Amino acid sequence: MDLLEYQAKELFARHGVPVTLGRVIENAADAAAAAEALGGRVVVKAQVKTGGRGKAGGVKLAADPAEATERARDILGMDIKGHTVRRVLLAPAAAIAEEYYLSFLVDRANRDYLCIASTEGGVEIEEVAHSNPDAIAKVSIDPAVGVDDAKAAEIVAAAGLPAGAVDVVRRLWAVFVAEDASLVEVNPLVKLADGSLEALDGKVTLDENAAYRHPDHAAFEDKAAADPLEAAAQAKGLNYVKLDGSVGIIGNGAGLVMSTLDVVAYAGEAHGGVKPANFLDIGGGASAEVMANGLGIILGDTQVKSVFVNVFGGITACDAVSNGIVQALEQLGKQANKPLVVRLDGNNVDEGRKILSRANHPLVTVVDTMDGAADRAAELAAQA
Repeated sequence: MDLLEYQAKELFARHGVPVTLGRVIENAADAAAAAEALGGRVVVKAQVKTGGRGKAGGVKLAADPAEATERARDILGMDIKGHTVRRVLLAPAAAIAEEYYLSFLVDRANRDYLCIASTEGGVEIEEVAHSNPDAIAKVSIDPAVGVDDAKAAEIVAAAGLPAGAVDVVRRLWAVFVAEDASLVEVNPLVKLADGSLEALDGKVTLDENAAYRHPDHAAFEDKAAADPLEAAAQAKGLNYVKLDGSVGIIGNGAGLVMSTLDVVAYAGEAHGGVKPANFLDIGGGASAEVMANGLGIILGDTQVKSVFVNVFGGITACDAVSNGIVQALEQLGKQANKPLVVRLDGNNVDEGRKILSRANHPLVTVVDTMDGAADRAAELAAQA
């Protein structure tokens, strides 16, 4: 789960990272009072889960409360890279002397953690990597050791950060570990005119697999910004991700579903560039209820023109899956109004295919191979 800036700062504050929380508003009419409480001169910042806010006009300085109202009115409702601005953060304008970059992330390639730090903060780290790669320090972190005083000092020295940054490095590492994050980023970490350091921005990605250890993290969920189909799927316990294509995908097992996405995308090239519309893993127990829930979510997507059900029978045999499909279509009734291409393999596959054949549902086409089924689903989507 990605956090908004103000949420990341709240998390930083819990662990003693120097931040100014500011005020969050959703209505421009509240900007003047918020700015007044913060000293009058403020920065108005769009709260969206994407970078490049400044370039898009989503970060503006306001000299006084009246101007803060105008800037908030300008920014609220903006579209920034497909994200609608529903709230803004007002923070006191800071007297910045220097800007730095600092982050911790999971380094999956090397199976450890990585700290990236630079004295060139305030711009996207990708730009720094392109224009001045020598300005970026990358320090590997042994998961068994973490960031102690010595490692924090090593990071500060490698990046050329001020000596006072050692404490900030250790506190940001505490955020990373204690909150089960996969990314903690501060850009910029600033040195103020009085010499103190402050995290002027914050980006945090929390590992949702660890959510059971952090019931308080549920408060960070931005339900208003969530895709309604993804929200509906989550409510039914389904592993669903909305994509931009027109072929709905249902499979049992994340690996199989990922492979199905690739096969559909490849097959779609021959049919005008048809692409997958979603990722949906129904898991091992493909009961009628689970299948109906999955089909209901996918058929509720107006972009979907056909559905590819790709199942490998294991613990749940293919005949049980087929019965689930038939019963699901009966439960959905008129809501089931788009063609389904079904590919079954594995345990009890012959009986599973017979069940679908006997049902003879007008929307269902059974194809023996994965490639053939993907091609047929892409073809049907293109025809629609």
